[in-house]
Amino acid sequence: MESVDPDGPPSADRREGWTVWRQDDNGNRYEVSRHASRAEADSTAARMEARGHKQTYWVSRSG
Repeated sequence: MESVDPDGPPSADRREGWTVWRQDDNGNRYEVSRHASRAEADSTAARMEARGHKQTYWVSRSG
């Protein structure tokens, strides 16, 4: 699974915390980014959704 972080590659300290996920039109799920706080992850998911693409974004606990 390829990971894409809009603010750069995930660092070692971001392996636990909160993950932003994306599901495309074909049902494929991808990890978008990992964050230390839920607020940071929610903000990223909201920013991605605001772009108007048809993909679905959500946040889940990492680790």
